[in-house]
This record gives sequence, structure tokens and C-alpha cells, in this order.
Amino acid sequence: MNRNWLRALVRHLALLVAACLLVGLATQHIGWSLAAGLGLYLAWTLNQLLRLHRWLQGHAPGEPPPEARGLWGDVFDSIYLIQRRDQRARERLQAVIDRVQESTAALRDGVIMLDSDGNLQWWNHAAEALLGLKSPLDGGQPITNLVRNPRFFEYFHGGNYTDPLEMPSPIHDRLRMQVMVTRYGNNEHLVIVRDVTRLYQLEQMRKDFVANVSHELRTPLTVITGYLETLLDNSEGINPRWLRALQQMQTQGSRMQTLLNDLLLLAKLEATDYPSDNQPVALGPLLKAIRNDALALSGARAHSIIVEAEPGLHLKGSEPELRSAFSNLVFNAVKYTPDNGRIVIRAWQDDHGAHLSVNDSGLGIDAQHIPRLTERFYRVDSSRNADTGGTGLGLAIVKHVLLRHRAQLAITSVPGHGSTFTCHFAAVQIATPAPAS
Repeated sequence: MNRNWLRALVRHLALLVAACLLVGLATQHIGWSLAAGLGLYLAWTLNQLLRLHRWLQGHAPGEPPPEARGLWGDVFDSIYLIQRRDQRARERLQAVIDRVQESTAALRDGVIMLDSDGNLQWWNHAAEALLGLKSPLDGGQPITNLVRNPRFFEYFHGGNYTDPLEMPSPIHDRLRMQVMVTRYGNNEHLVIVRDVTRLYQLEQMRKDFVANVSHELRTPLTVITGYLETLLDNSEGINPRWLRALQQMQTQGSRMQTLLNDLLLLAKLEATDYPSDNQPVALGPLLKAIRNDALALSGARAHSIIVEAEPGLHLKGSEPELRSAFSNLVFNAVKYTPDNGRIVIRAWQDDHGAHLSVNDSGLGIDAQHIPRLTERFYRVDSSRNADTGGTGLGLAIVKHVLLRHRAQLAITSVPGHGSTFTCHFAAVQIATPAPAS
């Protein structure tokens, strides 16, 4: 097309110059004739430019361009065709956007679009119902100013959106929401808010049932074990056949008491999000005390247990809860490490926070089992768990304690080469101990 226009322009100029030369030869004023012809052509060209400019500036949608002949007619028609094509493309795109917005607005889940700074750009009706957003007043506002929940603020600005966040709705405490954040485009955010009140209520019913049953079983089990201890304390006149049965009953009763204690501890941990006794906990003395308990548990198995704790490292939290979690990890390492094995307990801090790891030279765990290790009652080998007297709740307790202390559990293991359990604490959990008076 450009070559055709160039040829047409050259042809028009050649005809104009030829006509001017003929007129100049006839009038004996060739120079004036060329100047006049080119001036007229320039004036006509400027006029066409002005007409094109006025049409581009003030034409209504769909209004055709002004009439023109020759080269300028082709220019007007080409621009008009390009505009029509772009308009049709915009209409198709707008139709797609309208359909997406209509379908998104009809979703029961809340959908919120945020810019790279976390400011509200668009949201549907479900988001208004779940979060109390008001359109269009809240447009352009930071979402953390409207959803004033400390856990959401920490979750959104933390940048780790691997797992969703559950929290109560800001407009009604009885509503429970699940929030998922996804990055897209130029570091923008797509927030999905789902009403999980029904699932939350079912989960609470399950927790209440387990806690109530545990409480109800505790009293009769205490009575049974108490009578068994009394009978065993006076076992001189008991038939040896009955003595063995009583000893087995006492062993199983102790296992049941351990199971009930673990269930009650889990119910207590799930009752609140944060520990009430949030105080600086010195890791060095705590880990040394756990090491002494682990050596007593090891006994004649002669495990080598080493503690490498960074001096002066303190964590914010509950010392009994942290002791319970770390003890579970260390005692598991003792139970599943062969005799004369080596266990290393390390505690350190870096720019990412504080870390505690328990490394053993035990049997190791297959990769297929690692994602489910923190589930309640999940057992890699039921026979092995029965031999060690485990309840299948130890790592579940560890997981809940770490969640309450803004930490995560990472597990790496190679069968035959041992395992490493690492607790990663956020930097905000590192405490500065108060100076001694």
C-alpha cells in the first residue's frame, strides 16, 4: 500500500510539473508557472490536512470521513477502516471483560483485585458481604486498612501465600473465612475469600467431641489404673497367671493415659491462636534440660546426643509448649535411632529468623510419608509405633505449637541415612532478654 501511494504521489507531481511547464512555455514564464503550480498543490494539500485534523478531533463514533479524491481519498478511507477495525476489537474485548465481571460477580466466593501496593481496584458482591466493603467509597483504599485483623496484616505483608489463611469475618464473628492470595501481572494481587463457616463448625464439633470424650474417659481410667496399682503393690498372694494379666493391663492403661493427655493438650492448643504466657525463653538451658531427659530415655542404648545452641538465643513464647514440641522431636529421634546412634540438636539465628533442628542417624522415612507425618494418628509403621509406645499425636502437637509461635516444621529424610526435623521461627519471634538487675 505504501508503494502504491508513493507511485501515485510521484505520478501526480510529474503531471503537475508537466502541466506547469506547458503553461510556462505558452506564457514564456516557466519559473513563475512552476512556482504557482506547486503553491496551489501545497495549498490543496494543507487544506486536506486541515480537513483530516478537524475530522479526527471532532468526529462522532461511526461518522465517515469527509469526501476526498485521489490520494487523500485513499488516506481518509484507510484511516477510517483502521478505526473501524480497532473499534470492533475494543467491542469484542469489552464484551469479554463484561462477561468475566458478570460471571465473577455471580460467584459465591469473594473476588478482590488489588494493585501492586495492595490498594482495592475491583471486587464482587460476595466480597462486600464477607468483608463489608462499600462500593465505590472503598476504591483505591489499602485492603489492610479495611480488614483490620492482625493475622491478615501479617499474612498479606509476609508474602508467603502457599497456605490459605483462616480468620473471622470483620463484619460478623460467627462467620469464618478462608483467604487465598495469588500474585499476577505486574506484582498485582488477586484475593479469593471463601465462606468456610460450615466446615469450621464441623471441625469445632469434632474438636469438642474429642475433648469431651477425653475428659469423660479420664476419670474412669484413673480409677482403673489406681486399683491396678493397688493390686500390684500387694501382689505377694496373687496367682502368677493373674499377675501377668494385671501387669499388661497396667501397661495398656498407661498408654491410654498418655493418649488422653496428648488429646487434651491438642484441644488446649487449638483453643487459642497465641500462647497467653508469651515470655522470652532461653533455648540453651531448655535444650540442655531436654538432652538430659533424652539421655535418661536412651539408657543402655548409649546414644550420643549433642547440643549446639547459639549463645544468648531467646524466643518469644510459652516455655512449656516449646519444651513439649522440642521434647517430642528429640524423644522421637531417640526412639527411632539404633543403639549407639548419633543425635545432633542445633539452634541458631540468621536474617530469616531463628531455627532449631534435630538430626539423627536413624532409620529414615520414605518420601511418600513425609507430607502426612503431622496428621493425627498417622503412623509410618504401626508395628514400630506400638513397640515404642507412641500415640501418633507427637508431631501433630509439634505442628500446633509451632503454628502458635509463628513457625513452620520442615522435614527431610533419606531411608537408611537418618532424618532432620527443622523448626523455622519468624524473625519477630526472636526475643531480647531483659538485662539482669
